[in-house]
Amino acid sequence: MARKFDTAGGLLHDLLDRFEGGTVRPIGYPDHDAFASVTASDAFVRSIAEAERTGGVERVYGKGRRHVELKHVRLADAALLYRHLGRTPARQAAIGIGETMLDGLTLHPKLREAALTAIDAWSRNRTWATLGIDDAASMRTAIVLAQAIVDGSHRGLDYRTFSRRTVANSKALEKLEAAVLRLITGVVDVPPSSGARAAFAALGLERFGPPLLLSGAFLLDRQPVPPSLPYLGIPPTAMMRIGFDKPPAYALTIENFASFNRHVLEADPERVGLTLFVGGYPSLATQRALAELGSILPESVPFFHWSDIDPDGTWIFRTIERALGRPLHPHLMSRELAEKFGEVSAGISKLRRSETSLSLISDLVNYFIEPGSKVMEQEQIDPKIPGWPITD
Repeated sequence: MARKFDTAGGLLHDLLDRFEGGTVRPIGYPDHDAFASVTASDAFVRSIAEAERTGGVERVYGKGRRHVELKHVRLADAALLYRHLGRTPARQAAIGIGETMLDGLTLHPKLREAALTAIDAWSRNRTWATLGIDDAASMRTAIVLAQAIVDGSHRGLDYRTFSRRTVANSKALEKLEAAVLRLITGVVDVPPSSGARAAFAALGLERFGPPLLLSGAFLLDRQPVPPSLPYLGIPPTAMMRIGFDKPPAYALTIENFASFNRHVLEADPERVGLTLFVGGYPSLATQRALAELGSILPESVPFFHWSDIDPDGTWIFRTIERALGRPLHPHLMSRELAEKFGEVSAGISKLRRSETSLSLISDLVNYFIEPGSKVMEQEQIDPKIPGWPITD
């Protein structure tokens, strides 16, 4: 759609805006129907003519009966138009503001690189994570928060306490969480497509995490949990209070709450295994609880994980695998199931082959790198007790 203007300044600045955005010779149109009077129209034409005399723009008139009517204005020389308008080029302004924004900050190299991408976006008159060049002060705050997360200063804190301690503004992270998440993505391992809250919780930025749900024949404070309870919720920090009269046949972590309930009630009503609901992206407290569980149970107890068959599911799998520090087997997670029941994925996996070459989820990760790979939600599959040895 043609850009129309009833002020010369608006048209001329728009030409430079689009030039900074990558259009080589942008065009702007006068909005003849919007002029308040003939006087306003004449003033518009005079202003454009002055810009043309400096060499910054070129006027193009109509043909035939409209030969005296200004048709459109084309950018001729950006440097001359900048000078005529007294405007600083976006690239020059962005570099100057960017230097001030980063002054005095000691940053992780990849975090600095991410910050430079924001400056580059500003140099093209674009925003970065909704922040524009006028938001440089907020961007500096986001960078400071991001570096604090990279340093691990966030662990065990809630949003507001972390923000207050880091930048003396308790609401800063709430306002800048999208920018902070984008900044740290290239530095630390974050969930590939989660919201900021879930991602930060997985990194440990939460003070009061969700309970960890367990189902099975286990002890709490050396007392048997009544078999009439399908599951029990405990704070993740209380995992050391869990014990066993005899090891479970298996340990299974599940991402989805509906699938957890179905497994507990339908697949394993006798509680022969230990089943845990990890609440989607496992929080850092949950990860530590799983590490504790991995040290409690003997090596003879196999560990399994059941997630959606998608890149997020593989990320959750890898997170739990790293937390356990022992082999973890995918349960009802395979390329064969994806091909049979799934739909073509619109996204891409953020895990690379080199990161999972020694993991039992590597085949699925490699599958998601392939074009035409499919994804599916775990609710599409009926629950069943994991086989040992592993069976399809």
